[in-house]
Amino acid sequence: MLIRFNVKNFMSFNTNEQGQSEEFSMIAGKVRSKKEHVYNDGKIKLLKFAAIYGANAAGKSNIVKAMKFMRDTVVFGLPEGHTEKYCKTSSENKDLPSYFEMEIAINNKYYAYGFEVILSQSKFVSEWLMELREDNSEHVLFERDIQNSNCILGNDFKEKGLWEKISIYSDDIKDDSTVLLLSVMNQNKKNLYEEYKKARILKQLYRWIERSLDINYPDQPISDYSYLAKANNVEEVCKIISAFGTGITNFEMVDVPIERVLGDMPRDIQKHILTDIEGKRAKLRKEEKKQSISLAMRSRTEFFVITLSRDAEPQCQTIEFSHGKKDIFFGLSEESDGTVRILDLLEILIAGSGKTYVIDELDRCLHPSLTYKFVNTFLQLAAEKAIQLIVTTHESRLLDFDLLRRDEVWFINKNRNGESDIYSLEEYNARFDQKIDKAYLEGRYGGVPIFSTVFPIKEE
Repeated sequence: MLIRFNVKNFMSFNTNEQGQSEEFSMIAGKVRSKKEHVYNDGKIKLLKFAAIYGANAAGKSNIVKAMKFMRDTVVFGLPEGHTEKYCKTSSENKDLPSYFEMEIAINNKYYAYGFEVILSQSKFVSEWLMELREDNSEHVLFERDIQNSNCILGNDFKEKGLWEKISIYSDDIKDDSTVLLLSVMNQNKKNLYEEYKKARILKQLYRWIERSLDINYPDQPISDYSYLAKANNVEEVCKIISAFGTGITNFEMVDVPIERVLGDMPRDIQKHILTDIEGKRAKLRKEEKKQSISLAMRSRTEFFVITLSRDAEPQCQTIEFSHGKKDIFFGLSEESDGTVRILDLLEILIAGSGKTYVIDELDRCLHPSLTYKFVNTFLQLAAEKAIQLIVTTHESRLLDFDLLRRDEVWFINKNRNGESDIYSLEEYNARFDQKIDKAYLEGRYGGVPIFSTVFPIKEE
């Protein structure tokens, strides 16, 4: 689970008043109510939900982009366009390092992983992985000073054979400012982690960043609907869907020709998909245990599941929905934007423990009451799970002490220099009987637009 995220010198985030990185935290505050909103392992208390508010262009989406930038850099390398992502409010920032760090809870242990990178030069400066102890001490697992070609390995890796191997990998890249050690240690290292248990934290941390940190933008489909294709309890899924007023009472998988999947796609993409299918079929034939494999594909208006068998031709299916008592089914493209949005978000409600979802603009295409109901439903279902949902939103109805705790509400505001500050509602002395939604809209906590006159009134 996510404990904290820190960022500096990235887009609208520069430094806070103390010159330190901006910090977003999921550590529970002093609030005593709604204990079911908190994951408690006996040593740390973490929030399962957080809502981030702010005016348009205040930086709400930038905190999401910062998290995704860090994730994508670890998994894929520095993304396209990164050289212009430094905070441009000061000309000096162009040649200064940008700072990214996540604190993560894995198997009841706590880790801080981060790196510094000069974005304009595509050059990593430092990288570190620390275990955070209960006594507030930091235990080094590895620490790279790339500028000085120095890498320190912690005592955890001082196992016969393991120390030598990790030392070789770290020495190979000690002068390489274009790669991260965590990424290198997760490239074809399966045998290493099977042989040495103490090294597995490097795999576990990478897997959490890659698979458990699920970050979503408003202009992209959140889910590929594979949860529907795999649903064991169709009635339960339909019950959840219908509870949100979509009118959907049933769904079914329908066979369609594979040509429909390719549709009007450009030839290069068609070729890529067909090559991917053939590659997976070839791999399937080599595995004795697996008889078939399914691939889920999703566009804005279509959803397909392609089932590959060892010898049979690929089978393609799509999903259709019925409304009311009539057995008349409609495709995804025939559903409203709001219904599609709910179907996207449904995966979060039926997901198991272990994931941290980050959703930019949760309330897009949703009626305010639907947004409220979704968050309320999530908090109810999450009571028995180790799961987190972090959203950006404008929906003031969520600012309700009957629904949320004070420490679950965050604000982002842009100062006169054009830099974003992030802070929690708990920093304010808000009374329990305070109308928080009204106070927020009045600008008491910042994070709301300040308007000027568009057409000045002419004096007569």
